[in-house]
Amino acid sequence: MFGKVKKWLGIEGVKLELDIPEEIPASAGVIDGKINFYSMNPQTVTYIKVVVIEKYARGRGKDRLTDEYELGEIHLQRVIDIPEYTPVEVDFSLPFQLIKSDVDEFGERNAVFGGLAKAAKALNRVKSEYRIEAEAKVKGTALNPFDKKTIRIKR
Repeated sequence: MFGKVKKWLGIEGVKLELDIPEEIPASAGVIDGKINFYSMNPQTVTYIKVVVIEKYARGRGKDRLTDEYELGEIHLQRVIDIPEYTPVEVDFSLPFQLIKSDVDEFGERNAVFGGLAKAAKALNRVKSEYRIEAEAKVKGTALNPFDKKTIRIKR
């Protein structure tokens, strides 16, 4: 009885870990990585979702605003059997496209505007942080394993 509850809650079940580079150039347009699965009991993964998210913050004090944008996402519909105590790797390629703000587009017009745009972004404390999140659906469990890692995307 207790074993069934643990399995349903995902305790001692499938653990998911992202293996991705710490930094990639924005021009790459794709993030190649691996998802490592581990389990103390044999289980079956039926679906994997991987997404790259930009957290875009700007402003100061009470006027600080933060938005999140999905830059790319993939869905892997496949059945993966995870044997007990044996790691399983799944490779993925996650295409993404950066979103440019109005200030970024203004700055790309020429070198003078580029300097003005950089100064405006610094004055307004503009900051972007990127992360990759992965979640898997495991047959017979209520709580899905997930992982998230931060990544630097160099513009």
